[in-house]
Amino acid sequence: MTLLFNIGFLEISWVDLIDIFFVTLLLYQVYKLMKGSIASKVFLGFLFLYLTYLMVNAAEMELLSAILGQFMGVGVLALIILFSPEIRKFLLLIGKSTTLNRETFFKNFPWKKNGNQDQFDVNPVIDAAKTLGGSYTGALIVFSKESELKFYVDSGDRIDGIISKRLLLSIFNKNSPLHDGAVIIYNGRISAARCILPVSDLENLPAQFGLRHRAAIGMSETTDTLVLVVSEETGEMSMVRAGKIHHNMSIQEIRKMINDYFMEEQVSKGEAPKTKFEAILDEELKEESEPLEDESQEKPSLI
Repeated sequence: MTLLFNIGFLEISWVDLIDIFFVTLLLYQVYKLMKGSIASKVFLGFLFLYLTYLMVNAAEMELLSAILGQFMGVGVLALIILFSPEIRKFLLLIGKSTTLNRETFFKNFPWKKNGNQDQFDVNPVIDAAKTLGGSYTGALIVFSKESELKFYVDSGDRIDGIISKRLLLSIFNKNSPLHDGAVIIYNGRISAARCILPVSDLENLPAQFGLRHRAAIGMSETTDTLVLVVSEETGEMSMVRAGKIHHNMSIQEIRKMINDYFMEEQVSKGEAPKTKFEAILDEELKEESEPLEDESQEKPSLI
């Protein structure tokens, strides 16, 4: 172990600094998960009881110390039970950022690679969102680029249909049995409708955000998805990504955000989009490579 420096009787090495860095990073991630949720208040209550136990034990109050001691004896188990949603969210966060757990990991192998996939057409979704917002019809659309989201797809009704404006309007029609829930879009198709999404427990959301917005935030917190929300009260459209909500967006902003979301997948696979100059150059080369028609060939006469 390489010694770096001493602080009194403490010997600090490079391994200790790396250990402190990772512990700090872990505590920061735990703080981000607990910030703004009810778990922070539960943690403060547990910390208060622990400090009270130390004070009572120091004052030699045997009866109260015995009662609190029994509670502290199962403290780890109690923390696991109390913070089970936060622990689950933390593990989901780790799993979401781990390459080995992604469905696309095995697709990177040569024998798993498919042909060129069709580019996602955002126009039907944009047209449907404009109509839904104009008629004050609520909607919740989830875009997924890496995972099928089988757990959430199974909670609704499978459709596996081609994306179209009429289909989306019929799903979110107020008289439709499929309107109460979310639509999940994966691999350029509508996987399912009436899907149940996890609801975020954030406390600092504005009053105008209802259960539909909370579900969108909760879904984006636990999965790498992009969620489009159309408000039933105001007709305003919002986009949610990674737990952050972008409220009252225009059609152009929504189109750009969806395209950027799916463009990230192409860039990560080494399929960077062509620049305008490259597109013009490819078009010119294509025209030059086309065989010229034989002008001497006699054209057929029209009778």
